[in-house]
Amino acid sequence: MGVADLADYPWDAVAPYAERARRHPAGIVDLSIGSPVDPTPDVVATALADATDAHAYPATAGTPALREAIAAWYARRRGVPGLTAANVLPTVGSKELVALLPLLLGLGPGDAVVHPRAAYPTYEVGARLVGAEPVASDDPAEWPESTRLVWVNSPGNPDGRVLSVAEMTDAVTRARELGAVLASDECYAELGWDAPWDAERVPSVLDPAVVGDDLTGVLSVYSLSKQSNLAGYRAAFLAGDEQLVARLLTGRKHLGLMPPAPVQRAMTVALGDDAHVTAQRERYARRRAILKPAVEAAGFTIDRSEAGLYLWATEGRDAWESVGRLADLGILVGPGHFYGTHFPNHVRFSLTATDERIAAAAERLMA
Repeated sequence: MGVADLADYPWDAVAPYAERARRHPAGIVDLSIGSPVDPTPDVVATALADATDAHAYPATAGTPALREAIAAWYARRRGVPGLTAANVLPTVGSKELVALLPLLLGLGPGDAVVHPRAAYPTYEVGARLVGAEPVASDDPAEWPESTRLVWVNSPGNPDGRVLSVAEMTDAVTRARELGAVLASDECYAELGWDAPWDAERVPSVLDPAVVGDDLTGVLSVYSLSKQSNLAGYRAAFLAGDEQLVARLLTGRKHLGLMPPAPVQRAMTVALGDDAHVTAQRERYARRRAILKPAVEAAGFTIDRSEAGLYLWATEGRDAWESVGRLADLGILVGPGHFYGTHFPNHVRFSLTATDERIAAAAERLMA
């Protein structure tokens, strides 16, 4: 199977509902894809501008300063000490890594790629790209013997589920029994809302409480798109098993997967500045506090959603019916059908809209 054999891009199916929502007299409130709307922090934008004399090819491995910043960030913000430059690697956003990881690991027909039941669709895309079998399962006991890659996602997209240390440990243990790589997509980890995650750190798979001092076969994947409003920069990175990182670096060199030099400089600065992350988290907290009770007042039950950028909700009908009803209110959301076959009655509300648009959505839902 190749790229040309992949199904139509799912978000294209939302276009008619977006048109319905735009006909609302007070305009559309787009809570669908989840693209950041707030400004890139000045400190980061300035770093990018100062690095625009980028006449030489950038390093696929990242500059020494960037790799040191990634390792220091894991120690300071994620509770993962002791990483070195050999344990980390920048990527051109996280989506390309998710899609290409099965290819870079040499997977193919006969191999299984496990991903969550409520899942970002690119996990499945990456498996199908190489002819591997995607398996939707949250229970390590169900993972087949043919499993060669396991994706976990905490906090989850779309459902905001946070995996505990014990759940992370069980996943790592089972992956190692199967001889599989475990990759943990953790890009919403700074956005914990409900107890205990409003006060405690969301666990990383690289936390010593999960893996001890052994990173074998384990990777953490992170993105600056949401916490730093850098979606347009394509700024992300991975960390973990030194041998795996070296293997991925070799493949990425051959494919020319190099983050641009100005972006690498901007990432270095963003990773060293916690103040803008705190400010952005507070913005999303305010928006969530307004939107969540309005969604519930409109007849939806919110499931999970204890962290992350989304409200995962159902009103007990097919998701496309809910999408249509909300479009008539001028509100656009994502249907649960996009996130696997297990949640056909759910929709995903994103918190990535301006304060004014979130308030407008709440007013319409409450009415």
